[in-house]
Amino acid sequence: MSPSNFAVTISKVRDGVAETLADDVAVEEPLEIRLGYSTPDGRATRSISITMRTPGHDRELAAGFLYTEGIVHQRQEIASIEPCGPAAPDSGNHNVIRIDLANGVEVDLGRLQRHFYTTSSCGVCGKTSLEALRVAGAQSQHGNTTRFRRPALVGVPGALRSAQLSFDTTGGLHAAAAFSPEGDLITIMEDVGRHNAVDKVLGSLLLNNELPATGLGLMVSGRASFELMQKTLLAGMPLLAAISAPSSLAVQLAREFHMSLIGFLRGDTFNIYAGAERIVE
Repeated sequence: MSPSNFAVTISKVRDGVAETLADDVAVEEPLEIRLGYSTPDGRATRSISITMRTPGHDRELAAGFLYTEGIVHQRQEIASIEPCGPAAPDSGNHNVIRIDLANGVEVDLGRLQRHFYTTSSCGVCGKTSLEALRVAGAQSQHGNTTRFRRPALVGVPGALRSAQLSFDTTGGLHAAAAFSPEGDLITIMEDVGRHNAVDKVLGSLLLNNELPATGLGLMVSGRASFELMQKTLLAGMPLLAAISAPSSLAVQLAREFHMSLIGFLRGDTFNIYAGAERIVE
């Protein structure tokens, strides 16, 4: 059993007959993210988030979360990311991770006052405003000349699905991947929460000094919500592609910030909701 799978015994009912079988379900556990930072009086530590996630790649998840929340802006601002104690199930601390910022990095405590409790289904709530992104200085992708080949684009969902190892056994994990204009998957992550899967991808890119990723697209299993569109924008990516439908606010965000938004990307078909000029033969 992997850290993302949990073995259970179930009764499978078929045609009115119950059969006892072994099965795997996706693991969902809380992760507390603690932030260490400098103050005029010395170092301080603060708990800033509790999110329900699938264990694994917690460093990337924490880094991606801080990046998309605007707490950090580049890799050099992070001094260390470490679990708080032994990573053993009975240690009491295996679901706590601490990010220490480099000395001198300023922290916007007002931003941290927001309600940071997240769930695996909805992500951080309350930021459904395009005005908030304008105020935060999000950069338009108007000048981004990256183009994505249609034949390569339609191959991304199949490649992502083939890489979902935990999904094969549980059927209960979302996936996200950064991909090149040629359709090559750069980094792939799975999680019980779609927002967490995206944060893990972006955190991986951040820790490898690859953000902003102006030459990459983001693929997600599921729908394209406002927050996933927002995370794509803040990562500097010009394109978000989704297996399912986009929301109205995701479409508005994509059009206002000159991004490309692809929905219902299945087989050889897809819908372009914004930024059709980036899709070429």
